[in-house]
Amino acid sequence: MEQETKVERVYKTMLNTVALGALVSVSMAASAPTRSDHQNTSTSIPDQRTEVQKPKMTARPARAFQVGTASWYGKDFDGKPTASGEPFDMYELTAAHRTLPLGTWVKVTNLRNRRWVLVRINDRGPVPEDRIIDLSYSAAHMLKMSGRGIARVRLDVMNPPQKTSDVAFIESAQLRLPN
Repeated sequence: MEQETKVERVYKTMLNTVALGALVSVSMAASAPTRSDHQNTSTSIPDQRTEVQKPKMTARPARAFQVGTASWYGKDFDGKPTASGEPFDMYELTAAHRTLPLGTWVKVTNLRNRRWVLVRINDRGPVPEDRIIDLSYSAAHMLKMSGRGIARVRLDVMNPPQKTSDVAFIESAQLRLPN
């Protein structure tokens, strides 16, 4: 199998970034208030509507699947096989989890800065028992995990995206390899 160059990886990451931006924009537009959300509540003008409005359903899960410490892995594992059989790519938005089925999509939210990223579980881990998820380098970079490379996060299991290109996240900063 031909090895991807760094330029091809960055190009793939940028394409994914643009696609997730579109997904986030559509999600935000779908959850934006509508005219019916701002009804006139004045008693002097009666509401002429006879239709009963259903409460809005949001995509946000009722409670977190798991909350705990996340870490990341990158250069040392790049290209090595994951539990799913695919080679690990530190520039993809993937993660390792001990119990979630491989292929599960998870929204990971950094509880310090509220940044989030959508990742696909493709590996088993993390090894340290006090951690709940190991993120790829790109996913950790999107969450702006700083300092020791760990962060307190919330995990929410999500429905799979409609298209592969829906799995990106807009990030204006350049990706840099870890030292």
